[in-house]
Amino acid sequence: MNACFFDLDGTLADTRADLAATVNHTRRDLGLADLPQADVLVHVGQGAKYLLAHAIPERAGEVEKLWEIFRSHYAEHALESVTLYPTVRETLAELHARGWRLGVNTAKPRFATMAILEHFGLTRYFGNAVVAGGDCAEMKPSALPLRECAARMGAHRLSSHDWMVGDNWTDMACATNAGVKGAFCTFGFGRAGDTRATVRINRMNELLRFLKAED
Repeated sequence: MNACFFDLDGTLADTRADLAATVNHTRRDLGLADLPQADVLVHVGQGAKYLLAHAIPERAGEVEKLWEIFRSHYAEHALESVTLYPTVRETLAELHARGWRLGVNTAKPRFATMAILEHFGLTRYFGNAVVAGGDCAEMKPSALPLRECAARMGAHRLSSHDWMVGDNWTDMACATNAGVKGAFCTFGFGRAGDTRATVRINRMNELLRFLKAED
């Protein structure tokens, strides 16, 4: 039985508005002006502390303080505007029916990851196979969190038949580093950079063409 691992921000869920709003809440608490949403989102994908250090460069030396402020605001606002991307729910249901093992490999903090998955009733597809930011010593593009996610499936060993699905260069580099296939989501808000993907998809259900029941 093969496995498919999903990023969260920009892949399963559109979290742009809440992420940008929370960063700007944090900036306001520090007496700083708001940033345009695009200037915040360009730093998403490598964990909350990376985001904060780069979206609030005026206080980059106080990342732990920034994290505490951000966490407090995001715990209140993470679900205000978040939506699933079109066909995500149907695609997960179909892959589950086909016998694929499903997991989440995200740099998003665990408290927010689980809140979003539970809000949309998606935890039943992933079970314990959810690795979030801070769960491992390393984050994407390292292969370590993907290997940890596979282990949480019940000692699943990664193979070239497995997939990593995401909207950022970190996801595709993680796939390469782990020796699995990569599906790049063009509908997300990340960037592919100079990484390579096995396939590029414009809607989540296009993935079903490549992940067959017999794989």
